[in-house]
Amino acid sequence: MKLFLKLILLIVFCWIQPSLAKHSAWHFKSSDVNALHSAAADQQIAYGKDPLQFAELRLPHKPGPYPVVIIIHGGCWVSKFADLHNTAALADALRASGYATWNVEYRREDNAGGGWPGTFTDVAQAADFLPTIADKYSLDLNRVIVIGHSAGGQLALWLAARHRLPTSGPLYSAKPLAVRGVVTLGGVTDMKAFREYNNSRRICDSSDVIGNLFGQTEEKITERYRSVSPIELLPFNVPQILIYGKDDKIVPATFGKTYQQVAQSKGDKVKIVEVPYAAHHELIVPNSVSWPVLHSAIKSLIKNQLSPDKNP
Repeated sequence: MKLFLKLILLIVFCWIQPSLAKHSAWHFKSSDVNALHSAAADQQIAYGKDPLQFAELRLPHKPGPYPVVIIIHGGCWVSKFADLHNTAALADALRASGYATWNVEYRREDNAGGGWPGTFTDVAQAADFLPTIADKYSLDLNRVIVIGHSAGGQLALWLAARHRLPTSGPLYSAKPLAVRGVVTLGGVTDMKAFREYNNSRRICDSSDVIGNLFGQTEEKITERYRSVSPIELLPFNVPQILIYGKDDKIVPATFGKTYQQVAQSKGDKVKIVEVPYAAHHELIVPNSVSWPVLHSAIKSLIKNQLSPDKNP
């Protein structure tokens, strides 16, 4: 009887194993993340005049000053895939962990005023707005890190690299907000390489999303890579932790590995962590398989303890 039961279990396992291999059905989608519960922000604050130039501030329920986590959502740099609701649950969970969170909305390529250069200047303006509210909300600007998911990962890395921009360009800021570290979650590290990847696999729908983001001629697009693509701006001299899901087919870890090699050759400290059983959207889900890795990464960067020889 026991042998018979074992045989049945083996048959059932062999039957479901091919289904398990098709793991995408088990993973979170963007809409699933949007449906997660999150408590309301303490404040919604405009950093500019456009209706999309705002961020949500969440403050821990204890006395400050608070370390600050800037959060930048993804969505292929267009509005139809994601907005700041996609990272609201993450922002709320980090508030519960003792961090002030600044969850940024910004104009995308298909919004009026977005694209080049508005998408980038919005994110920069949102970060640089923090000193104007730091005293009022007890924010510790000596302990600021930035987290970005997917396309937001590119924007997060770019925020940390703004001191590398030429003074003559439209994205230059005289005194960009200094950040202590960057965490990317399934982040785009090389916009040229991702453009080729997207256009061959239609990751961001059927459009040449990066070509549309930069606009104009191929010559202009190539020129603009040098101003915003993280791999083109190295070294930052800012510690970076790149987290990828092992099952991620939207932005696979190969992007991070190539970037890490270039970054380390130029002297930057960059860690890569691949999370088993995670794909693209688990990375922004509190209490998912990736949550302990993210929590540890934030803690190590806030404490300025990142070592290339230790896990975050």
